[in-house]
Amino acid sequence: MAIEKILLGVVSADDDRLDVLASSVIDVAVPTGASVVVVHAFTDEEFDDVRSRLEFAADVDANTVAARHANVRAVVDRLEAAGVPCEVRGVVGDRGEAVVDLAEGIGADRVVVGGRRRSPAGKAMFGSTPQSVLLTAPCPTTFVRGDHGE
Repeated sequence: MAIEKILLGVVSADDDRLDVLASSVIDVAVPTGASVVVVHAFTDEEFDDVRSRLEFAADVDANTVAARHANVRAVVDRLEAAGVPCEVRGVVGDRGEAVVDLAEGIGADRVVVGGRRRSPAGKAMFGSTPQSVLLTAPCPTTFVRGDHGE
């Protein structure tokens, strides 16, 4: 199966893994000629907070807020510097469900998400967006661990 469209999920907690996420996507997108949709997944509370900090009106859409988010801009800059065509989307709500729904909606051939190592108890107690995406995505999903093995 050819990879034509990659969905890269980014959240605010990805500050320390942006380089490894961007590099992982570039490693696949450049040789295959794939385009990338960079999506920032916001919780409802986070979206309201970021919208307010960026001084947007209450009726602004998630795509506009995502495009101004520092993490998204950093990843998009890396992708564009490597010649990878990309666009930005924002989703709000349950992060895992929203990323999977977007992957289905755009016909993604691959989803890339990041995270850190968590204990089984930590996943059970607090949930795991990457785990949810890995288990329910409509296409192959790559998990990029950003904790550098620590």
